[in-house]
Amino acid sequence: MQALLVILLWWLVIPVQGLLLLHTLFNAHFLRRLRPTELSRVGISAPLPISVLIPARNEERRIHDCLSSLLAQEPAPSEIILLDDRSSDATAQIARSLGFHEGEGGEGHRLRLLMGKELPDGWVGKNWACHQLSQVADARSTHLLFTDADTIHASASLRTALAYAESERLDLLSLWPDQITASWSEKLVIPLGYLVIVCFQPFALLSTLQAKPERVRRWGVSREQLASMGVANGQFLLFRRAAYELIGGHEALRDHLVEDLAFGRRIAARTGEGMRLTNGDGTALLRCRMYTCFQELWEGFSKNMRPAFEESILSFLIFGFLITSFFLLPFLLLPLSYFFHGLLEPACLAVALIFATRLFLTLRYKSSWLSLCAHPIALLLMCSIALNSWRLCLGGGVSWKGRTYSGATKGSLE
Repeated sequence: MQALLVILLWWLVIPVQGLLLLHTLFNAHFLRRLRPTELSRVGISAPLPISVLIPARNEERRIHDCLSSLLAQEPAPSEIILLDDRSSDATAQIARSLGFHEGEGGEGHRLRLLMGKELPDGWVGKNWACHQLSQVADARSTHLLFTDADTIHASASLRTALAYAESERLDLLSLWPDQITASWSEKLVIPLGYLVIVCFQPFALLSTLQAKPERVRRWGVSREQLASMGVANGQFLLFRRAAYELIGGHEALRDHLVEDLAFGRRIAARTGEGMRLTNGDGTALLRCRMYTCFQELWEGFSKNMRPAFEESILSFLIFGFLITSFFLLPFLLLPLSYFFHGLLEPACLAVALIFATRLFLTLRYKSSWLSLCAHPIALLLMCSIALNSWRLCLGGGVSWKGRTYSGATKGSLE
């Protein structure tokens, strides 16, 4: 056993960790940080040809800051539409106080408030809300921005994102905000998202294929393989409108619990047809506080973790195995080094590589130091949430904002 563990660390865990560290450093270049573009350099006439679409359900704690930040955009977007998804709190009243108009009187107004219709069978609540928003967006808008009610936008965020999307001919630009964390659970778990995305996603490969789409056919890359390279963040999804409609919009993903990842996969799957997806570092453009306490975090991630892998239980298990093997196992082996000769040195080196990866990500994205210092605890908590997500999907379903869903999620390409 002792010899096997030593060999495992020296010949598998440590080399793979080294490669993952290099990949993380390299990948950060492709998750480009967008910095505010000067107004005089945008070259886009006002108003911006963007329909900003915000689904909101019981968001009275956050919606004022979100809408205020969008109202402060320079130049202003052509319209901002908020859909109140049958809230039981003051979400709609706050929107009205900021100048949003509802009903027929709001038609043609730049600030519009919609009252969401009852959720039909087979739909996830957010997808239904976004679908309704897309149906009433101004036909003159060339781009649709879906953004969450818990986001706060810098005054240059829309012009910067639009200018970049147009210069790169993007069908979908997704930004990853500066994540605000306050409670201990947020500080522990949310920074792990950077580890999962930046460490494992093949941004460079997808970018290489998008640069010359004919490579997809020449290299024999399947649609499924392309889809696996796609990822997106629902907190900021800027679509070229024609592309959004081409891939079926939210209606095509009506029952998908993790629709943002699914959109990334659907766009990436069409790389051979010339469609282009880019994920960007938006920490200089917007902020977001996803959850405010442990209960919200537990429920929210439990809703997402198993469905993110869609129908593939195997992918879920393989990814869990990789995470635990390369980012948790060395910490578990450290105490054994007291009993097993020769185990201390490789275990310490493996732990050092993990901390090097986490340190880079913490500095790069200004995330919580608690997650870095308490990495094993953070990872154990994340694994517990993942197992709970699997349990819920096998049982009575997952719950979010007063609604329960089965957890069964079809593939993004169906």
